Amino acid sequence: MIKILINGCNGKMGQVVSELARKDEEFEIVGGFDISKRDEDYPIFTNIDEIDVKSDVIIDFSIPKATFNILNFALKTNTPIVIATTGFTDEENKKIEEMSKKVAIFKSANMSFDVTMMKNLLKQVAPKLEGTDIEITEIHHNRKIDSPSGTAQMFADSINESLGNKYHCEYNRHDKHEKRDKYEIGMNSIRGGNIVGEHVVQFFGEFETFEIRHTSYSRNVFAEGALKAAKFINGKTNGFYNMDDITR
Repeated sequence: MIKILINGCNGKMGQVVSELARKDEEFEIVGGFDISKRDEDYPIFTNIDEIDVKSDVIIDFSIPKATFNILNFALKTNTPIVIATTGFTDEENKKIEEMSKKVAIFKSANMSFDVTMMKNLLKQVAPKLEGTDIEITEIHHNRKIDSPSGTAQMFADSINESLGNKYHCEYNRHDKHEKRDKYEIGMNSIRGGNIVGEHVVQFFGEFETFEIRHTSYSRNVFAEGALKAAKFINGKTNGFYNMDDITR
């Protein structure tokens, strides 16, 4: 049985992870960490120095600041960690990769198997459609705080890599008064309602448009992916892993 500690256990994703982990006989939730306590069938800690349970894997659905807090705990206790939080800066991402030399870290901007498949499809498609205008649109619920989504940025980075790293992302055209740069990837964010997540990548040619779309209807998709990641990383001592390692 894999003993897990959930960072951000009071959040929407933390609660979904808890619900699904209870139904999986391979997991035991030994504790949670968050800014406040609530009634649960496992202890919730609000002070990281008070965590007195031993876990095999930490699952993190929180915010970047909280992620680094629990990462330091993971390093101290040598506990593998699954990072499903998004919104990190480039510098923070480099720091996380550096930390993976000392502890096993599984990190993905999106824990969905289908999203990983879409990312790999984009890497194949983009070179065949080079010269088209590329736009990425992501739609999420009105409570999402980072923009663009980590998934949208992951798609953009994959496309850019497949095209020889010649492209750059354009996040705001509001202040620009010039025609589109042929090497830009347009990034568009929409926030509204309770939409779990939708990502659309469009390649605009002169006479036709090619589009790939992914829609998430339930947060269960991401929680299931995080639990798969926990099973994968359990027992590993160090290294940096992502969804590609599971889907190969």
